[in-house]
Order: sequence, then C-alpha cells, then structure tokens
Amino acid sequence: MTPKKAIPSSFRDPSGYVFLDNGVIKRVIKPIYFEQYKSLRDSGFYKRLFNNNILIPHEELSSTSSDIIIQPEQIPFITYPYEWCFNQYKEAALLTLKLQKFSLDQGYSLKDASAFNITFHQGSSIFIDTLSFDFYKENYPWRAYKQFISHFLAPLLLAHYHGSQSLKLMREFIDGIPLRMLSSMLPFKSKLNPIIYTNVHLLAKFEGKHSENYKGEAKVKSLSKGGQLKIIESLYGFVKKLKLKEYTEWGNYYDKTNYSDTSFGLKAEVINTWVSKLNPQNIIDIGGNDGTFVRAIASKVKQALVCDIDNNAVDFNHLKVKKHKENYMLPFVLDVLNPSASIGFNNKERASFLQRIKDFNLDVTLALALIHHMTLSGNVTFHMSARFFASFSKILILEFPKKNDSWVERLLNSKAEFKNHFDFYSLENFEKAYSEFFETVEKKEIEGSERVMFLLKRIKDV
Repeated sequence: MTPKKAIPSSFRDPSGYVFLDNGVIKRVIKPIYFEQYKSLRDSGFYKRLFNNNILIPHEELSSTSSDIIIQPEQIPFITYPYEWCFNQYKEAALLTLKLQKFSLDQGYSLKDASAFNITFHQGSSIFIDTLSFDFYKENYPWRAYKQFISHFLAPLLLAHYHGSQSLKLMREFIDGIPLRMLSSMLPFKSKLNPIIYTNVHLLAKFEGKHSENYKGEAKVKSLSKGGQLKIIESLYGFVKKLKLKEYTEWGNYYDKTNYSDTSFGLKAEVINTWVSKLNPQNIIDIGGNDGTFVRAIASKVKQALVCDIDNNAVDFNHLKVKKHKENYMLPFVLDVLNPSASIGFNNKERASFLQRIKDFNLDVTLALALIHHMTLSGNVTFHMSARFFASFSKILILEFPKKNDSWVERLLNSKAEFKNHFDFYSLENFEKAYSEFFETVEKKEIEGSERVMFLLKRIKDV
C-alpha cells in the first residue's frame, strides 16, 4: 500500500498519523500501537467516550498487518488554545483531567496531555487524539502530568494573576509554558497556596535540579493509582474554582452602543432579511462580540463562527452557547489586526486563521461595527481591508459608520495630532476602494444613526 502523506501537524506520535484523503481527515494507526488500539476498541473504552461526547467518534475503514485506517467525525473548523477564552481553556483543562481519571478507572492512562489534543465542536470541548491512550502501569506516575501543568495549569494561572492576554503565550510556547518561567512570573503569595506550590514552584525546582541529568540516572518515583487519583482530583477542584477578574472595554459593548433601540432593531432586521435571502449554511461574524446579531438570524445556520478580540465578550458568548445548547455556534478569540499565523515546525504545524477560514466552506462574512476600528485604530486602508475580506469572503455584509458617528469621532479625537491623516475616511472613498473587489448588491442607511449597511458580492479573487 502506498504510504499516505501526513498533514503538517501530525508528526510527533510514532503510533500513527493523520492524513487528508480528498478533503476528508483520516488516521493511520501503525503496528506499534495495534495492541493498545485493539484493547481500547474491544473493551468498549472508545465507545463509552463517544457516547459521552468526550472523544471524537471514528469508524474503522480497514485493517491489515501493516496499518489500520480510521475516519473520525469531521470537525468543520479547528480552534487552537491561544484562540480560546478563559472559560473555554478551563473547560478543556477539566476535560483532560476527567479523561485521565476515567482512563485510570478502566486500566489505561493518557500518555500525553497537550492542549492541542482538544478543540471545540458542537458547543463543547472534545478530545481529538485517538492514539493518546496507553496501558496503565502499576505504581507508575502519570506520564503526562508535567505536560498538563505546562499546557493547561500554567496559562490559566497566568491569566488569573495577569489577565487573559497571558493565554496567548501558547502561541509562542506550543510545547507548553516553561515551568521555571511560570514560577518566576507568579506572585510570591502564590507560594502560600498548597496546590500552586506543589504543582508549580516545587515542580520547577525539581526540574531545575535534574535539568542536566544527561545519563538518565534520576529514578522515577513510585506512585499508586490512589495517589495519582488524589492529585487529579485536587487539580480538578482547583481549576474549577479559578476565575478571571478583569474589565475590558468591549465586554459589555451592547450596553453602551450609540444605537437607539429603534436603530438597533432596524440593523438586526436588515441583517436578518439579507441572510434569509442568501440562506447560508456557514457564516463567520468577525468582531462579533457576544454573538448578538448571529442569534438574531431567523434562518437556520449549520455553523456560525463568532470571533472577537475581547476575551470577556467571547467568554460571555461561550457560556451562553453552553447554557442554551447552541451547538451551531463556535466562539473564539481573534484580533483581526493580528490574526493567528502559521506556527510550529516549518511554520506549518499549526495553520493560520486565513488558511483555516479558506478551507472552511464559508458562505457569508459579517463585519459589523468593525471597519472604523480597523481603519482608525489599526491604520488599515480601505483597499487593504477590502483585499483582506475578499481573500476568504464570497458574500460580505459590512457596516460602515460615517465620520459623524460618535464612535468614529471618539477614535479620531484620540488621534488629534494625526487627524488630517484620516481625511480619507469617508463613505465615498470606502465605496471606491471596495468596488475593486466587491459588487454592491444592496445598500441601506440605518435610520436614526450615522451608519450604512452594505451587502457585497466578491467579483475578484485574491
């Protein structure tokens, strides 16, 4: 059989790899993992995880002496840890601990605890690495314990003490935040907390002591299954209580919008009318805050991505998705002025936002109350933003605030010394720049406001 070509992110585990077959994700399992896979399959372990929506379901396509091929349920859009809000990160951490506890009860153990083994699908976190399980060894400590600390506890602690921006450190440290760095960044009072002291400060000290153990002479300490379960339970209880305390400018955006109730309703009505005519299956709302306008869409949407730069807005949206079981909606954190880049080995291990959104079967893009921030805060010209949206948007619904809009005036006043530089900010210049890439299908002024809605159709590929 001709070897399949592994996708760029699937090279770390010798047990198997993931490949694309005509756009469909499949996984090869190598003979080195046959014993574990067959035990997990035949014991019903996998099936119980599937039934409880903990592990992505798969079906076995073929089995030979050289490989087993499985096809997992397809996930339309993968988000990465550095794109999660605080409560999404907490949920992913708790899922990992829950999965390890269940594995121990069944005679298995997670051999790795990478945050990249989890993504969000149908409203919840889900484990996506089918080959992460191994047989439990009696009195042997959890092999992935340190990885859990650096991939999950570290970002959560830093966010707790220093704010949600700390979660983005995982973009720089895709193998986990270094423990000694973590220990040094935490306040002294954290040493008074027994969970943090034991699982961070003491562990960092131990790591430093054995960092030059080139001969591998350090002995692995014995740990009973009961002892391991106690550690997992203590970490679970601690993570569950962790909170983020920070105020952000856009977290309560719709409480201070300059729209009157009537204008706000008119805007929602225009969006709803246009989207209903288009009848899209998949949409993205860029700068979508808490998902208010996506929720107002009457027509049924199969998948709605809602991203925003503000952690609190995404957090609020995520909790609302959980509460109302809105499985079609996927919130995530994204700075439109600095979207996630391709990173990792060969700059291909983790795909950029633009690559993922181009691979996503996108029908409609919403860009509401966004263009003035891109232009006036980010110095992004109309031509540049038009090219950006055209690179992935067949249909674009965009809201343009005119120069007399109070938010535009506020942004201009904050740049008073460079105010003349932004003389180009006008409806006429906007329409001229966007006409190179988009045809205006419909245009609607929102009565009682200084805002104009555009329904645009791409005419030029980028």
